Amino acid sequence: MDLNASTLWWLATGVLVAVELATGTFYLLMLGVGTAAAAVAAHAGLGTTGQLLAAALIGGGAVALWHRRRGLRPPSQPPSSNRDVHLDIGSTVHVSHWKVDGTARVQFRGSGWDARHVGSGAPIAGEHVVRAIEGNQLVLEHTTH
Repeated sequence: MDLNASTLWWLATGVLVAVELATGTFYLLMLGVGTAAAAVAAHAGLGTTGQLLAAALIGGGAVALWHRRRGLRPPSQPPSSNRDVHLDIGSTVHVSHWKVDGTARVQFRGSGWDARHVGSGAPIAGEHVVRAIEGNQLVLEHTTH
């Protein structure tokens, strides 16, 4: 069985995509795009040098562009205060009284929760906003309206 250059490039593309699916490393997918470009170059009749250049320029360029795009994006919030992780972030809770250590017991979503105060000043009773959820504790900040 004689494998031509384009077949080898397609096999390399398949291996890179399979490893990317197993590991979740998106950069491997970008390198797979480069090896696919080299396979197309082989189909077009380019020599080994042209194929390697296509793989390096397309794959390397895709990796560089993806890395730049990730660097320009603002960092995501930690999971404890990320609304995409906890849909209760931003919800309001009524606190009837605070303990001297800055904690309270509140009713939220039909059950009792431990809560702690964040923000400046002493905690006061009233409406508070959930700013984070750390384990089974709500992190609350007094509403300003």
